[in-house]
Amino acid sequence: MTLFGTTLDGAQIAALVGLLATLALWLVILGRERGYAKWFRQWEADRKARLDAERAESEPKREPTGPWG
Repeated sequence: MTLFGTTLDGAQIAALVGLLATLALWLVILGRERGYAKWFRQWEADRKARLDAERAESEPKREPTGPWG
């Protein structure tokens, strides 16, 4: 097989295929990692909102006092 004017033997073709497979694997892993990071940020935001809502309803409402309310 000739690639860019260079003749490749079986070992070089196997190495090229291995490198391309490794690149594909890393791209899949990168996509999943970014998806997990996005999901985790959203989960944390939802959790914080839920905790803030629980704290807000459990705090007693007090009447404003003083000149600034």
